[in-house]
Amino acid sequence: MAAPQTTELTVRRMARALGNNGLSGPFGHCSVRLDTDHLLVCAARPMAMVGVGEAGTVVPVKGALPAGVLGEVRLHQQIYRRRPDVQAICRFIPPQITALAALGRVPRARHGFGSYFQANVPLWPDAALVRNDTAAEQVAALLGPHPALVLNVNGAVTVAETPERAVALAWFLEDAARVELAALSSGLADTAPVLGTEVAAQRATWDGRIAERVWEYLLRNDPEPLPP
Repeated sequence: MAAPQTTELTVRRMARALGNNGLSGPFGHCSVRLDTDHLLVCAARPMAMVGVGEAGTVVPVKGALPAGVLGEVRLHQQIYRRRPDVQAICRFIPPQITALAALGRVPRARHGFGSYFQANVPLWPDAALVRNDTAAEQVAALLGPHPALVLNVNGAVTVAETPERAVALAWFLEDAARVELAALSSGLADTAPVLGTEVAAQRATWDGRIAERVWEYLLRNDPEPLPP
C-alpha cells in the first residue's frame, strides 16, 4: 500500500516541526492514520533531518512492524487500535518534560497552554523504552482518553484528531513543563493556583486557528512548503 503524497508531506512536516523547534533531538517519531488498518510513520532518523521528499513507511495497525521501523512504533499501533478519534501521534523527547519527569512529576494546568491538560497527564512509571507489544498495550491503556502521556524520563506522546493539533499539543506540553519547573523552583508549587475544570475547559479552545498558527510558526523555515 502506498500513502498519498499529501500525507507523506504532512508526516515530513510534522517531523521537522518537532525536530527543529527543540521538541526532539536524535530520537522520536510521528505518524498519521491512513485508514482503519494502516498508519504512515516518518523515516527512522532524527526528525529534524527528515529530507525533502523522503518517504515514510506504511505500517499495519495490527501485525508485525515492517523492516526498518523503530520498535516503539508499536505504541502508535496500540493507540490507533484503541482510539478511533486519533488521527495523528507525536512521540518526542523534549528537555523540560524530561527534567520534570525525572522528579516524578507532570505538568499541571497553571496557564493557558497547560489548560489543554487539565485532566492531568498520565505518567508511565517504567524507565525502559516501549519496545514490546505488552508494554505498548499497557501504555496505550494508561493514555486512555487523554491527549498526552509522559513516558517517564523518555519523553512524551501527544495524540489528536489532526496533525496540526498533535504537534500543537506537543509544544503546549513542553511549555506547561517549563512553567511547572518554574513553580517548583520558586518553592510555591504546592500553594500556587491551578486552573479549575470550567476555566481550563473554556481556555482549551481550538477556535481562532490555534493549532494552525502553532503549526505555521513551527514550520516557518521549513524547506518543503505546502503546494499552492
